[in-house]
Amino acid sequence: LYYIIKSRKEKEMFEILLNFLQKKNIDLVGVLPLSACRVTRPYLLERAKIQNGTVFMMAIPYRTPACDEPNRSISAYAVSRDYHLFFEELYKELLPYLAEEFPNNRFAAFADHSPISELHAAAHAGLGVIGKNGLLLTQKYGSYVFLGEVITDFEIPCRAHEVSFCMDCGACKNACPTAVAEKNLCLSALSQKKGTLSKEEERILLSTNTVWGCDRCQECCPYNHDAMAAGTIYSPIPFFYEKPISSPTAEEIENMSDKDFLERAYSWRGREVILRNLKIQKKGDTPC
Repeated sequence: LYYIIKSRKEKEMFEILLNFLQKKNIDLVGVLPLSACRVTRPYLLERAKIQNGTVFMMAIPYRTPACDEPNRSISAYAVSRDYHLFFEELYKELLPYLAEEFPNNRFAAFADHSPISELHAAAHAGLGVIGKNGLLLTQKYGSYVFLGEVITDFEIPCRAHEVSFCMDCGACKNACPTAVAEKNLCLSALSQKKGTLSKEEERILLSTNTVWGCDRCQECCPYNHDAMAAGTIYSPIPFFYEKPISSPTAEEIENMSDKDFLERAYSWRGREVILRNLKIQKKGDTPC
């Protein structure tokens, strides 16, 4: 972090926010000026009534040992409950706390649906480098992180890091299991496609044992290999250990209550998509 504390208020805000996040086992936090960010949804800043200020970027690790199951058929990010619920719970506690501590300032928090490009902001904040697979690669947790941020109208003197990129070893490109990647798609996008799949698309899902998402470009990444070898790749956050499902079955999905289903990351496409993919896998298991 690059910052110069000039006032007591700046120091208090910085320390209060960092201490709160550390108590939640969030240890990858960086700060940068809002002016250094790529604003992609300005209406969200207008809604928050924030024009200038400071951004606190967070990289939230999510991988757990449940993701190591040999027959896992969904992406690691979807093994736990939906990460949007994590941020919802976090911000529900954090924002009122900040508003109480600093009543003369505005705060807004985002994850995924953000007013800024989170990937570039995280790199600018020094949390990691940008990989060829379009993910943030951190030294401690590899690429298995979600990004979120708190934006305030209070300007803390700080400067952004230069954006760095990975070594371009080519491992992620070589590991991509389907030719549709040449059309700016990927296996993950194919698994989330609605409607009836072509025979070739069904063959791709079946041959890769894919029910939802894809981690091939992460599994081969040297950053993730290093984090695994160092023993730091697993999340210290309890949320991601709750109710893991590594290899869902059609019966599980069909019998889930609406409430439980809506807690899964794949629920936004509806039950039909993941059930279709599960039926493709089951059909492949049926002997001729």
